[in-house]
Amino acid sequence: MRKGSTLFLKIAVILMGIPVLALCIFLVPEIANFAVELYPDMAYLKYLVFLVFYATAIPFYIALYQAFKLLNFIDKNNAFSALSVKALKNIKYCAVTISTLYVVGMPLFYLVAERDDAPGIILLGMLMIFASMVIAVFAAVLQKLLQDAIDIKAENDLIV
Repeated sequence: MRKGSTLFLKIAVILMGIPVLALCIFLVPEIANFAVELYPDMAYLKYLVFLVFYATAIPFYIALYQAFKLLNFIDKNNAFSALSVKALKNIKYCAVTISTLYVVGMPLFYLVAERDDAPGIILLGMLMIFASMVIAVFAAVLQKLLQDAIDIKAENDLIV
């Protein structure tokens, strides 16, 4: 396979990380301050907002790195390897972690949505949960298919 055949996907992976970084730098502090404005007697909400959003950014970037590694394996004709299966497994675990963190943070979203009278906040939180779970299921299916293909390839190599 040509070296640059996955260049577009690599650029897409990099471009997916930039908006999340911008959101973490600019929007998360604003959301934290807004939560404190809604509940001035609960100043610790600011730190919970930081914890939920920054804690989910970490597995997001780990998953992006694993996707980038997977694309490098494809470029090097090493797609059908245990390393690719491991990268998919890590992506699956990162997606499950993100989903779990948002489930844990849903009471916080509920508090903000209740006081601000904005049910869309809860829907956005649920969207993040379900999108992460879809990615986890997709990565698990790809992991299983890739492992089966590696097993068949190894079996065929022994026959010939």
